[in-house]
Amino acid sequence: MKGRLAVPAALSLACALPLQAQASVTLYGVIDNGIEYANHQPEGGGSIVRMSSANIAGSRWGLRGEEDLGGGRKAVFVLESGFDGDTGRSSQGGRLFGRMAYVGMQGRWGSLLVGRQQNALFDFIGPYDPMLLAPRYSIMNQDVAFVSRADNTVKYLGRFGGVTASAMYSFGAESSRPDGSEVPGEPKLGREYGLRLSYAAGPFGIGAVYDEINSGTTTVNPDAKTRRAVLAGFYDFASIKTFLGYRWARAYDGALLPGAAVGAGNQGSSLWWTGLRWEATRAVALTLAAYYQDFRNTGSDPWLFVGHARYAFSKRTEAYLSVGYALNRGEANLGVASGVGGFGYAPPGTNQLGTVVGIRHIF
Repeated sequence: MKGRLAVPAALSLACALPLQAQASVTLYGVIDNGIEYANHQPEGGGSIVRMSSANIAGSRWGLRGEEDLGGGRKAVFVLESGFDGDTGRSSQGGRLFGRMAYVGMQGRWGSLLVGRQQNALFDFIGPYDPMLLAPRYSIMNQDVAFVSRADNTVKYLGRFGGVTASAMYSFGAESSRPDGSEVPGEPKLGREYGLRLSYAAGPFGIGAVYDEINSGTTTVNPDAKTRRAVLAGFYDFASIKTFLGYRWARAYDGALLPGAAVGAGNQGSSLWWTGLRWEATRAVALTLAAYYQDFRNTGSDPWLFVGHARYAFSKRTEAYLSVGYALNRGEANLGVASGVGGFGYAPPGTNQLGTVVGIRHIF
């Protein structure tokens, strides 16, 4: 699936090193483009037909490398850059390696990684979302925190048989500062930490994750923080895989949840989801999913229903069709587009239908 550039680690440094370790660097990527129709747009309520990138997978390219240090130890790194396949622009605010940029060590005991990385929610949710965390028409629409990344992060990751465990801590980055650096004397600003634990054996898998992040700035709600906890599982009945999950969330001290009505008492929600994926043949797969979020002290509770079909021409290339329907109760404004969790992409209280057909290639 991925092109490889094998690189001898010693190269011209051979004379300076007593032993020559073996190293490799892999160039990899994904490009995903399609044509989308969506009605009831927030700008006047009309419909739109548009080219859209990152529909079932974020378009990206990256470099992944490792060096064998002997004794079961490796040095590892990842540099990963997101981009819009329809315009060529860099994603993640124009960062060159906005998706990931980290280096670390790996051994029998696990991995210790340092740099910009996915948070604990992002690392956790993929196996438990029927839509495999698609940028459009998935759990990401209901809560964008599931695809968040953290700067200045130290992470431990260990896999022991069917058990996967990880812990992460971000030293933070004050979001209003142009350099995005830690603030002297204000260690809580932008700070994030998370823990996850999962187990998978045979057709069954279950896991839990906790994440807490400070979203304040030096001038606005410096104590603002949001806590999330998730419990989810799957069961694979041979050709049909079923999913079930629950996410609890609360925001405190001025922090806001995506989609919640303004008001301190409203900054909490429960999100449930379920779905199934049917591998009809080796080339054809069909997915059905439903996501429902109940916000505290409000009747503005949105549903998202999704249907998805894909046809794999090969291991690298597939065509797909996705259909999403956002059912907005009260003043909910969930849309089928991704954006900041999909909220604000439909007029308040208005339902929205969207469909996208596209092609994804992995290299």
